[in-house]
Amino acid sequence: MKNEGYIEGRNAVMEAFRSGRVIDKLFVQKDARDGSMNSILREAKKRDVIIKYVEKTRLDEMSETGKHQGVIANAAAYEYSELEDIFALAEEKGEPPFVMILDEIEDPHNLGAIIRTANLAGAHGVIIPKNRAVGLTATVVKASAGALNYTPVVKVTNISKTIEELKERGLWFACAAMDGEVMYDQNLTGPIGLVIGNEGNGVSRLVREKCDFQTAIPMKGDIDSLNASVAAGVLAFEVVRQRMSKK
Repeated sequence: MKNEGYIEGRNAVMEAFRSGRVIDKLFVQKDARDGSMNSILREAKKRDVIIKYVEKTRLDEMSETGKHQGVIANAAAYEYSELEDIFALAEEKGEPPFVMILDEIEDPHNLGAIIRTANLAGAHGVIIPKNRAVGLTATVVKASAGALNYTPVVKVTNISKTIEELKERGLWFACAAMDGEVMYDQNLTGPIGLVIGNEGNGVSRLVREKCDFQTAIPMKGDIDSLNASVAAGVLAFEVVRQRMSKK
């Protein structure tokens, strides 16, 4: 399936940069290094865009127009927010901050569903990594069912460092893990971050080590794990339940 966020061709990509369009990734033909391509690369580096150098055959496969001219940009379908937007929303609502951090979620339907859940659970924001994860594609926007209009999504370079920064601002972190303590036996109130891992590998070791504790969903079936978006929903609404029971 073609990506609805692709911008093809040198002029179109340069114009996207000039107009301030948010670009998640830039795919560049390995041997293309002339003047106009160098200008595009400078713009990409200035904006800290991920650059992937690929063979022409890969670009040919990605292209819908057949006129990519050695470059295809993957544009975000929605604007990203800043960390301060999360704290501002929590303050506006008079609530302790509640964030969901997603460690390398790759499925756009999962990301959209989690953003939708975050909104319904009263989370003040969702944080995703810049690398090895899906960004705000049109599929994500659609799957979020409008939640992106109300719930800030922040893209960061390093999840571990972001957790450290948020800890300094009073948050503590619960990491979803099958070998953790059952969520019903933990205190999930106060300023909290829920960390949800990749669909296949869970939360990475480095991120897991930054969390204050591991939390598990009790399961009685024959298979060993929930879909990432379902797990996020179960944990998020346990936070809701505990917050409501303290009022």
